[in-house]
Amino acid sequence: MSVYLVVSIVLCYIVWIKCIYCRHRRSLVTSLRHLMNGSTSSADIRALIVTAHPDDECMFFAPTILRLVELNASVHLLCLSEGNYYNQGAQRKRELVNSCAVLGIPDSRITIVDHKRLPDDPKADWSVSLVSSMIVNHMRAQSFNMVLTFDGSGVSGHANHIAIHKAVSHLASSGQVPNDCCLLSLVTVGLFRKYISFLELPFSWLLPSCLHCAIGSQGYRQARDAMFCHRTQLLWFRYLYITLSRYMFVNTFQMIPKGPKNLKIY
Repeated sequence: MSVYLVVSIVLCYIVWIKCIYCRHRRSLVTSLRHLMNGSTSSADIRALIVTAHPDDECMFFAPTILRLVELNASVHLLCLSEGNYYNQGAQRKRELVNSCAVLGIPDSRITIVDHKRLPDDPKADWSVSLVSSMIVNHMRAQSFNMVLTFDGSGVSGHANHIAIHKAVSHLASSGQVPNDCCLLSLVTVGLFRKYISFLELPFSWLLPSCLHCAIGSQGYRQARDAMFCHRTQLLWFRYLYITLSRYMFVNTFQMIPKGPKNLKIY
């Protein structure tokens, strides 16, 4: 295969991606209206992003936050630990606030939990009942109509991420979520799709999802700058993640169903 042909194929692929992105921009509002049963405009959305650690907000959810902020939705963050695994909790809290400022979330919409039973530790089994109570209390106090968090694989397989999904699923199955509040989980993809950067966009668009949030070059620069706020976490492999991870460019979500479900609570 000649170099000319390879370059032509790559250029055509990039053009295709740009076309998909332009189409996505037009359809995002329609998807949100469908999720909200057409009863609210984008500006009326009160969205809560629930994460486990400082840096989750930009490492995994940046495209969603940026797109919702762009649509004038009210975006809030609930982070369930200070990220004190290496005794850097105070510094990581400051980094989180700085990161959110880059993404468009003001200080007044950030809640960071410091609880001894919710340590930043991949080996720690967080109490699903405790996490559930914290999330539902926050939801009721702020009257959110959209909650977004991890799915059952937690994107990276981190036990703290998975505990949050279990907690939100419990709230959904036990009837503790208002009817007008939709619950969404961030889809975990395989390693190949996860690390092909913006080239993954067509896969995300073609495969079924309830919500699809993608950003262009300007949004990526914001997401990257938000990641750079987390100086304590910028080890060499983080730079590879910033460059190669599809979660820096696109998020896809599935609905967390409401209804009876067998779920172990401990």
